[in-house]
Amino acid sequence: MRKVVLSAILLLGFVLSALAQTDAKAKAILAQVSKKYRSYDVIKTDFTFTINNPQAKISESESGTLYAKAKSNKYKVVLKSQELISDGRSQWTYVKADKEVQLSEVDNSPNALNPAQLFTIYEKGFKYLYAGDSKVNNRIVHVIDLTPTTKQSFFKIRLNVDKATKQISNAVIFDKNGSRYTYTIKSFTPNVKVSESIFAFDAKKHPGVEVVDLR
Repeated sequence: MRKVVLSAILLLGFVLSALAQTDAKAKAILAQVSKKYRSYDVIKTDFTFTINNPQAKISESESGTLYAKAKSNKYKVVLKSQELISDGRSQWTYVKADKEVQLSEVDNSPNALNPAQLFTIYEKGFKYLYAGDSKVNNRIVHVIDLTPTTKQSFFKIRLNVDKATKQISNAVIFDKNGSRYTYTIKSFTPNVKVSESIFAFDAKKHPGVEVVDLR
């Protein structure tokens, strides 16, 4: 579960930063979301991640928190089982149960997966289509469907964009194996005040944790 959660968060970050400009209305909505997000410094969002696969009888859910610098590749993902941290150059994957941290270099290639890009919306790699409005929890959301233009393990992603706040409130990844990965934003706090030190793993604050340098 813990590996799937982080993989899907990374995948979602990549997806939302690589959308092809194909639908005029969808393009305009996503451009507004991106512009608003880029106006912030550090954002904090609490989220719930759910995996469902009826055929495999899988239904699991986990909550977490994401801190991200809107104008850089710095981020921190906090889950019950692990943490993923990056200062833009190095990345730390802290598996709490194993008391181990894997340190690696950040992949800065165009197709790299990056949670800091979670709310960065359009560039290339996907077609998108405006699918209409819907009412969710007494709020109106724009529904936008994304389809990849290259071979992927999933065939569609559905985004809900809050019409009033111009923020993504929900994303569902439809995997070809029948699984659905749902990422729901519970809260979104812009310009949160945090120390730059949260974007790096501090071994001194975690005695007994082994750091494995893979660089």
